[in-house]
Amino acid sequence: MVEIFVESEFAPLRTVVLAQSELALPTNMPDADLDFLPPGALDSASAGQDFGTACPERQQSWLQERQDFDAVLRRYGVEVLRPRVLTGAEKAAGGQDGYANFFVRDPFFTVGNVVIEGSLRFRHRRREVFPVRDILIERVYPASCGYVAVPAPEIAADDDPTLGAGPFLEGGDVLVLGKHIFVGTSGLASNDLGARWLRKLLAPQGYTVEVVRLPREILHLDCALGLIRDGLMVVCEEALLDGIPESLKSWDRIPVSLRQAKELATNGLPINPDVYVTDPSFSWIGEQLTHRGITVEYVEFGISRSLGGSFRCSTQPLLRCS
Repeated sequence: MVEIFVESEFAPLRTVVLAQSELALPTNMPDADLDFLPPGALDSASAGQDFGTACPERQQSWLQERQDFDAVLRRYGVEVLRPRVLTGAEKAAGGQDGYANFFVRDPFFTVGNVVIEGSLRFRHRRREVFPVRDILIERVYPASCGYVAVPAPEIAADDDPTLGAGPFLEGGDVLVLGKHIFVGTSGLASNDLGARWLRKLLAPQGYTVEVVRLPREILHLDCALGLIRDGLMVVCEEALLDGIPESLKSWDRIPVSLRQAKELATNGLPINPDVYVTDPSFSWIGEQLTHRGITVEYVEFGISRSLGGSFRCSTQPLLRCS
């Protein structure tokens, strides 16, 4: 029997989906929707054009980042699955909205034994689950688990900056800690209606869903908070508008600034409670983890980070359990 279960953010990672590297930005994406990116991050990217065509050298570096990360995961015995690439028809269907197949954390996620297809706010990302469907058919359909999708978002007017009422719910905003689920809301991704939907889905199984409000400079909750092992987190307190959640206040914390959070300092990936992957740009975090007895693996991830995501964003676990 295929196993599907996610116990927490740091339970031993056994099976994971690792993203592809495909992107074409919308031709009319409002600047306000890019507030979460560091200044100049997309200067060399052309809206409406495939990233690999516009930036071939950066595309090759991006592919290499993902390959290097893949090698680290496999070295620790993690089964790595890859989505297929987008078809020509899928790219064409995006039209002026563009397309994406680059951060697999968001189009679907797993809580306990329930696999959930998300509902993404940005228009160029709304078809991003399609390349993962083959994996879901192969792994999720035969498994003893649930499989549901967030209701499709309503169609908003072209000049509606909110992009509609949703519900929006993206995996980067969803952190799992046993039966307690945190959902981030910044106005750029998941929203309150998405969190309400998740609460309704999971409450019968004994889960609690807690909303964590974020500023618009932070796209997802995992860009402000990373749970590294039980009792230890990396966190940008400035980005948590209501402060650190009560259930985490007693935890040991490695603090990061808002600027560092926008550079994805909190978005490393625990392979298990004793091994953590991060970018060499955050060696100062790595040093603090090493002092706490954690093995730190470094992978250069500068291109991925310039596009708004890092190690957690690039992966989606199907099996994380002790």
